[in-house]
Amino acid sequence: MRLLQRRGVQLILIVVALTWMVPTLGLLVTSLRPTQAYGESGWWTALTKPAELTLEAYGDFFDNRSLVDSVWNTALITVPSVVIVVVVAAMAGYAFAWIRFPGRDAIFLLVVGLLVVPLQMALIPVFQLYRRLGIDGIPAVVLFHVAFGLPFAIFLLRNFFAGLPRDLFEAARLDGASEWRIFMRIVLPLGAPAIAALAIFQFLWVWNDLLVALIFAGDSPPLTVAIARRLGQFGSNIGVIAPGAFVSMAIPLAVFFGFQRHFEAGLLGGSVK
Repeated sequence: MRLLQRRGVQLILIVVALTWMVPTLGLLVTSLRPTQAYGESGWWTALTKPAELTLEAYGDFFDNRSLVDSVWNTALITVPSVVIVVVVAAMAGYAFAWIRFPGRDAIFLLVVGLLVVPLQMALIPVFQLYRRLGIDGIPAVVLFHVAFGLPFAIFLLRNFFAGLPRDLFEAARLDGASEWRIFMRIVLPLGAPAIAALAIFQFLWVWNDLLVALIFAGDSPPLTVAIARRLGQFGSNIGVIAPGAFVSMAIPLAVFFGFQRHFEAGLLGGSVK
């Protein structure tokens, strides 16, 4: 009975996984089909005619200067947003977990309270603030993502760091180690799974963002905005949108699968005493 139950659960998970993969497969096949075939039949018909698949659409995509620039803009937005959030959250999480200072619990409670602030509520006030300060383009998008990514990042890393053995910190302090040395030699190596999970969360959120970039990016749009601008009311340039959408999706998938082991360890960290 246990074997049958385990097989049944595995079968259900396989069906769910395959169902979720259908849109991805459809997008990949669509991006490989000739332009004239889009309006003639569905993408699934190409599975019976693999010879008609071609890389012509990807050639057109990478020959399009604006789309290639949008990919670089996405990277220029995502990388600083991830690095700044991870570095600041790691230091703040360690301070909230293991350093005693006046108002520590009150400040951490304020950080937790910021988690419930809707992103949409801050768009207009932040836009007005940016306009007064003369901030626009990529720096504006990066600052916005950092500001809204830090509360969750600090909350996640603080809870993970608080679950580390107290004996390690006491022994390090008895040996004369400074807080910075403890942070670099003990906290960061032991907290690598949680930091990797946070980096994946932040990377996926920023890379796939459309709303914030649509408002603040201006003349430096990321790939999501560049694709959205090619969607028209009476038609769309599917020959460019399909490969662009698959490239936009393939990079986060590669990052996720590359750090999947650390991601799972980070999610489970602290769940078992």
